[in-house]
Amino acid sequence: MQALYAQLLVGLINGSFYALLSLGLAVIFGMLNIINFAHGALYMMGAFCAYFLLHLTGMGYWWALIIAPIAVGIFGMILERTMLQWLTGLDHLYGLLLTFGIALIVQGVFQNYFGSSGLPYAIPDYPQIGDCSPNAPPDAICRRGLQGGINLGFMFLPVYRGWVVIFSLVVCLATWFLIEKTRLGAYLRAATENPTLVRAFGINVPRMITLTYGLGVGLAALAGVLSAPINQVRPLMGADLIIVVFAVVVIGGMGSIMGSIITGFALGVIEGLTKYFYPEASNTVVFVLMVLVLLVKPTGLTGRAA
Repeated sequence: MQALYAQLLVGLINGSFYALLSLGLAVIFGMLNIINFAHGALYMMGAFCAYFLLHLTGMGYWWALIIAPIAVGIFGMILERTMLQWLTGLDHLYGLLLTFGIALIVQGVFQNYFGSSGLPYAIPDYPQIGDCSPNAPPDAICRRGLQGGINLGFMFLPVYRGWVVIFSLVVCLATWFLIEKTRLGAYLRAATENPTLVRAFGINVPRMITLTYGLGVGLAALAGVLSAPINQVRPLMGADLIIVVFAVVVIGGMGSIMGSIITGFALGVIEGLTKYFYPEASNTVVFVLMVLVLLVKPTGLTGRAA
């Protein structure tokens, strides 16, 4: 049973990354109709941004959670203004090919300078809770940031992995609320469906589209920061995930915000269970489910027909 619980935890961790990454993809496709194949490379850039902040400026993990998504989001907005905006109205294939080329260039540059091996990124040891001084009594409680773990009786839960699951869920739900339940989200959705009408109300539609793309890639960068202490920082870390994340988006429904969140976490758990009961199928179970869903409902579980 401990092995089963451990695999479920691994599945939840992977599901957290699937949910954050597929959420960013869903935001970009649902709002802008762009199939962003550069999403994995931007996820990798978020992890490297956290690594640079730590080793070049001394800013640790908590600063990276704020700065890395903003920095990568700005880079994404530059991409949208200089390249992607010219694809408006064209077939989705052009956006896919352009972003795929951008991903190859970004990954190639990082691989040329940093190689293919992973760079370590330590789990944050701040803030410290309790008495962690050298003179502390033996029975003193000391917890160094997100390091260590908690014995739940039926399993040992690493604190950082539990933090990743909770933080990812909070970010996903906050993003859904922003887009679906606020006036700003209503403006965003209206700007993609009828930009001429929205522009008549004095709203700068191109600026909103650029900010939306920045939000989507910022979510990918945030996932990269969360992943750095678990998976290390590697130039190809995004390439390993992007195909699975696209499958998650297709299963949930292209452009469906809540569908991407639910499907991301659910498929992570299903993948973890498959590793326990039938490990040989763990790498293909997501794609088998995608085929079955598309056969029954081509628009995805929560997608709507055009």
